[in-house]
Amino acid sequence: MAKREAREAPTCHRFSYLCLKFTLVTYSTCFWLIGGLILCIGIYAEIERQKYKTLEGAFLAPAIILILLGVLMFIVSFIGVLASLRDNLSLLRVFLYTLAIVLMLELLGAIVALIFRNKTLDFLNDNIRKGIKNYYDDLDFKNIMDFVQEQFKCCGGEDYLDWKKNQYHSCDGLTSGPLACGVPYTCCIRNKTEVANTLCGFETLNKLRLSLVNTIYIRGCTNAVLLWFMDHYTAMAGLLLGIIVPQFFGVFLTWLYISRVEDMILENDQVDFRSMLDPPSDMKCEGGSKKGPGCCWCLPDLDA
Repeated sequence: MAKREAREAPTCHRFSYLCLKFTLVTYSTCFWLIGGLILCIGIYAEIERQKYKTLEGAFLAPAIILILLGVLMFIVSFIGVLASLRDNLSLLRVFLYTLAIVLMLELLGAIVALIFRNKTLDFLNDNIRKGIKNYYDDLDFKNIMDFVQEQFKCCGGEDYLDWKKNQYHSCDGLTSGPLACGVPYTCCIRNKTEVANTLCGFETLNKLRLSLVNTIYIRGCTNAVLLWFMDHYTAMAGLLLGIIVPQFFGVFLTWLYISRVEDMILENDQVDFRSMLDPPSDMKCEGGSKKGPGCCWCLPDLDA
């Protein structure tokens, strides 16, 4: 019975090793391909952005963010694929520590953003105002801002008055034209079945807030997005879990695999040198001597 269990133990260890290896290779390969896809999309978007000579900057250029994210995912995941295929402990530890550091930074950033919520909102509103200032010069930001204003029924960052920062919508009297002292048509309250009136926000920045309730969206997009997430807490929880759980699973899986590889190395490196030096008690050497060590147990007896 004991011999049977001894034979089954290495088989179980081998099976667990293969399962962990296959899972880690699959996990790393999936994120490697996703990182490559994000990188390709970012490069394509950046090439298109350069054709129109739009503004530079991480906030005003989502393509830059996609490229950085794609490069990080591609390199880290490639290290994971290579390390799991080769059972390289050094690369496995690099992969593990990188995933753990990224996960901790994300959690730390989320905690800091919640603690300093007001400063976080001010930071977002300031960056949105910078984008509004160059609204017609950056197509990436323009498309994002139009989408957010239409989907979340909002206008501007903090409120609709942020559009005064744009030179074409400014109310300083230096700008003339149909856009002056108005807001983009994506801020307007309208029936989607009707033909869009691009001048529906004409001279709304000069009017009182209460008089615009039925004309444009007066609340800011920062608060609108936050309220949407609070109302749809299941979607927010799903989004957070979708970001955190795969990374935590990768850290846990890599740690298990490193432990299994180290155990196998220790098992294979354990050698009973005493059994190599001392001959077995039941060993018979006809016409020889057991005085020799190891491979020389049965030596000719020269004294005979």
